[in-house]
Amino acid sequence: MPINLYIFLALALFSIGVIGVLTRRNAIIIFMCIELMLNAVNLLLVAFSKMHLADSMAAGAAPTLTNGLDAQLFVFFIMVVAAAEVTVGLAIIVMMYRNIHSVDVNFLNRLKN
Repeated sequence: MPINLYIFLALALFSIGVIGVLTRRNAIIIFMCIELMLNAVNLLLVAFSKMHLADSMAAGAAPTLTNGLDAQLFVFFIMVVAAAEVTVGLAIIVMMYRNIHSVDVNFLNRLKN
Protein backbone atom coordinates (compact mmCIF):
# COMPACT_ATOMS: atom_id res chain seq x y z
CA MET A 1 0.00 0.00 0.00
CA PRO A 2 1.38 3.43 -0.82
CA ILE A 3 2.28 5.74 2.06
CA ASN A 4 0.00 8.45 0.65
CA LEU A 5 -3.09 6.50 1.71
CA TYR A 6 -1.82 6.19 5.28
CA ILE A 7 -1.03 9.90 5.39
CA PHE A 8 -4.49 10.78 4.05
CA LEU A 9 -6.22 8.51 6.59
CA ALA A 10 -4.15 9.86 9.48
CA LEU A 11 -4.81 13.44 8.37
CA ALA A 12 -8.55 12.75 8.21
CA LEU A 13 -8.58 11.12 11.65
CA PHE A 14 -6.51 13.90 13.20
CA SER A 15 -8.72 16.57 11.62
CA ILE A 16 -11.87 14.91 12.94
CA GLY A 17 -10.26 14.81 16.38
CA VAL A 18 -9.29 18.48 16.32
CA ILE A 19 -12.74 19.54 15.14
CA GLY A 20 -14.31 17.42 17.87
CA VAL A 21 -12.12 18.94 20.59
CA LEU A 22 -12.81 22.48 19.42
CA THR A 23 -16.57 22.17 18.90
CA ARG A 24 -17.88 19.77 21.55
CA ARG A 25 -18.77 20.57 25.13
CA ASN A 26 -19.15 17.05 26.49
CA ALA A 27 -15.99 16.03 28.35
CA ILE A 28 -16.28 12.36 27.37
CA ILE A 29 -16.48 13.22 23.66
CA ILE A 30 -13.49 15.55 24.04
CA PHE A 31 -11.48 12.68 25.54
CA MET A 32 -12.55 10.40 22.68
CA CYS A 33 -11.40 13.01 20.15
CA ILE A 34 -8.03 13.33 21.90
CA GLU A 35 -7.66 9.55 21.68
CA LEU A 36 -8.54 9.74 17.98
CA MET A 37 -5.73 12.25 17.45
CA LEU A 38 -3.26 10.03 19.32
CA ASN A 39 -4.26 7.04 17.20
CA ALA A 40 -3.74 9.07 14.02
CA VAL A 41 -0.20 9.83 15.12
CA ASN A 42 0.35 6.16 16.01
CA LEU A 43 -0.83 5.16 12.53
CA LEU A 44 1.70 7.50 10.95
CA LEU A 45 4.52 6.23 13.16
CA VAL A 46 3.89 2.64 12.16
CA ALA A 47 3.41 3.53 8.48
CA PHE A 48 6.67 5.49 8.31
CA SER A 49 8.48 2.73 10.18
CA LYS A 50 7.26 0.20 7.64
CA MET A 51 8.26 2.49 4.78
CA HIS A 52 11.73 3.01 6.27
CA LEU A 53 12.15 -0.75 6.73
CA ALA A 54 11.15 -1.42 3.12
CA ASP A 55 13.58 1.26 1.89
CA SER A 56 16.45 -0.16 3.93
CA MET A 57 15.74 -3.68 2.67
CA ALA A 58 15.67 -2.40 -0.92
CA ALA A 59 19.03 -0.71 -0.35
CA GLY A 60 20.53 -4.07 0.63
CA ALA A 61 20.75 -3.67 4.40
CA ALA A 62 21.11 -6.86 6.36
CA PRO A 63 17.85 -7.86 8.09
CA THR A 64 17.95 -8.07 11.87
CA LEU A 65 15.34 -8.82 14.51
CA THR A 66 15.04 -5.19 15.63
CA ASN A 67 14.48 -3.65 12.19
CA GLY A 68 11.16 -1.87 12.22
CA LEU A 69 10.43 -2.46 15.89
CA ASP A 70 11.52 0.93 17.20
CA ALA A 71 8.41 2.80 16.10
CA GLN A 72 6.15 -0.07 17.11
CA LEU A 73 7.58 -0.04 20.63
CA PHE A 74 7.14 3.73 20.74
CA VAL A 75 3.50 3.31 19.67
CA PHE A 76 3.01 0.71 22.39
CA PHE A 77 4.26 3.15 25.04
CA ILE A 78 2.02 5.90 23.62
CA MET A 79 -0.95 3.57 23.97
CA VAL A 80 -0.03 2.77 27.58
CA VAL A 81 0.23 6.46 28.44
CA ALA A 82 -3.07 7.12 26.64
CA ALA A 83 -4.76 4.38 28.67
CA ALA A 84 -3.47 5.95 31.88
CA GLU A 85 -4.68 9.35 30.67
CA VAL A 86 -8.15 7.96 30.00
CA THR A 87 -8.25 6.36 33.44
CA VAL A 88 -7.40 9.60 35.21
CA GLY A 89 -9.60 11.65 32.89
CA LEU A 90 -12.62 9.43 33.38
CA ALA A 91 -12.12 9.54 37.16
CA ILE A 92 -12.13 13.34 36.98
CA ILE A 93 -15.25 13.30 34.80
CA VAL A 94 -17.05 10.96 37.22
CA MET A 95 -16.20 13.24 40.15
CA MET A 96 -17.34 16.26 38.13
CA TYR A 97 -20.63 14.51 37.36
CA ARG A 98 -21.13 13.63 41.03
CA ASN A 99 -20.62 17.25 42.08
CA ILE A 100 -22.47 19.23 39.40
CA HIS A 101 -24.58 16.49 37.68
CA SER A 102 -23.28 17.37 34.23
CA VAL A 103 -20.27 16.59 32.03
CA ASP A 104 -20.46 19.92 30.19
CA VAL A 105 -17.01 21.52 30.25
CA ASN A 106 -18.54 25.02 30.39
CA PHE A 107 -19.63 24.27 33.96
CA LEU A 108 -15.97 24.02 34.97
CA ASN A 109 -15.83 27.84 35.03
CA ARG A 110 -18.30 27.75 37.90
CA LEU A 111 -15.85 25.75 40.02
CA LYS A 112 -13.52 28.76 40.24
CA ASN A 113 -15.75 30.55 42.75
